Amino acid sequence: MSAVFPVHGRNSAPEASLPALDRVEADFGMIPNLERVLAASPESLSGYQTLWNLFDQCSLTPVEKQVVYQTANFENNCSYCVPWHTFLSREVGMKEDDVEALRNGTPLTDDKLEALRVFARSLIESRGHPGDAALAEFLNAGFQPAQALEVILGLATKLISNFTNGIAHTPLDPEVKSLAWTRPERPSK
Repeated sequence: MSAVFPVHGRNSAPEASLPALDRVEADFGMIPNLERVLAASPESLSGYQTLWNLFDQCSLTPVEKQVVYQTANFENNCSYCVPWHTFLSREVGMKEDDVEALRNGTPLTDDKLEALRVFARSLIESRGHPGDAALAEFLNAGFQPAQALEVILGLATKLISNFTNGIAHTPLDPEVKSLAWTRPERPSK
């Protein structure tokens, strides 16, 4: 735990963060430590929740959404988010081989999902300028242009959580401790 970024509870969080903490507890059944850390800034917590909810409504399938999230988690070396999204990937029925591939940064078993992973990674690596060929490969895999924008929305959501966890050293919640993760040596492309 970081002394600079405390993991807030209801008694220590700013009053303006309490409604957002209540919403996440109602939706998720508990308040993850990420949201407890974000509670120090009510605007950041609200922004994260808003982006999360918008991405949840987009046209990508639940498995595709987890591919986007886990690709960002891997690329941004988020040891807090990878365990949670391992859990969530399993919850939405992702194949176990693909769950493990995402944890290892290796190719997925499904060509369309792999095209999604490669596109999301290319957006991160190029800082949003992957080039026309990368976009064409994504579209040729069966995705629509609007879905490229949805991938960006998912990556924006993960930017908040991955970067927050990077500076706050957010402690892993007991619910996913068994899924703890350390980034393996980067695989070759």
